[in-house]
Amino acid sequence: MAHKLAFIGFGVVGQGLAEILSDKKEALKQNEGFEAEIVAISDLMKGSIYHPGGLDIDTVLQVVQETGSLENYPETPGLIRGWDSIQTILETNADTVVEVSYTDVKTGQPAIDHCKAAFKKGKNVVMTNKGPVALAYQELSQLAQKHNVQWGFEGTVMSGTPALRMPAATLAGNDITEIRGILNGTTNYILTKMEEEGVSYEAALKEAQELGYAEADPVSDVEGYDARYKIVILSNNVMNAPLSVEEVECQGITGITLNDIEKAKAEGKTWKLIAKAKKENGKVIASIAPEKLDAVDPLASIGGAVNAITYQCDLLGTVTLSGAGAGKIETGFSLLIDLISIHRQRQLISI
Repeated sequence: MAHKLAFIGFGVVGQGLAEILSDKKEALKQNEGFEAEIVAISDLMKGSIYHPGGLDIDTVLQVVQETGSLENYPETPGLIRGWDSIQTILETNADTVVEVSYTDVKTGQPAIDHCKAAFKKGKNVVMTNKGPVALAYQELSQLAQKHNVQWGFEGTVMSGTPALRMPAATLAGNDITEIRGILNGTTNYILTKMEEEGVSYEAALKEAQELGYAEADPVSDVEGYDARYKIVILSNNVMNAPLSVEEVECQGITGITLNDIEKAKAEGKTWKLIAKAKKENGKVIASIAPEKLDAVDPLASIGGAVNAITYQCDLLGTVTLSGAGAGKIETGFSLLIDLISIHRQRQLISI
């Protein structure tokens, strides 16, 4: 039976997942027994369409890429237009809601309300929005559990690189006492350019913006706010230790000068923006701040827009994972990871 999906939001990430589902349709069916069917899409700017028998993915992608609007999806018997996000969640026949709406990271809305509506309706949610996970982890986790549904958010920390699923699946049995990471590709790219090419912070930031690594307003990245949300998610989910955004001390990279970079190089060290969460006396202390790392540090060699994370384990010692932290297909893949996980759970239950 096909796994029916309702997309809330259909921007870059949503389209990335749709492309993967189209391109990998046969491979997913053959290798995983997984068949996905997009039945609904509701996007604040592009419009809304729903068909209980499923939408044609390739036609949806073509229409959106050529016209920018779902209103140009061809009329077919049974097609419904115009439902808002909540109506789409509540009234469609979707099994899982793909929540990729434009959300205010400071409030987590409207994604938090989307999650609540889906869970109460008995629907799973997969998402890439950081805000709801960082701000309402305990409440939403409990609500999902109460209604016996699954909540996937792998893409909130390192895109498709399994920063959440890898420790849960392969480090089980360890007590993870500390997490350190380079969790923002924009700042890592800037610091790498300053170190390797001797360009100023301003020049490196401009290049990062031109390449699409940094937003026109880069404050969330360069001041460390993006990384702060991610370390909160890691603390709550991986370390099982409640932590709020307000508890995380935060300092960005705007004060790092070329002189600082050169002094560090002379000492055989390199500057990185490090997100850190450490268990101390029964609680977690977390921070975001630039650090000078020794060459032997596993995070010191991570250059460019790459992300990396190190888990300190009581049984296995130090384990480091690196990979893409952003990108259309990479983030779309993170949603696919969550969908396959839900599918596997469903298969186990049905045995």
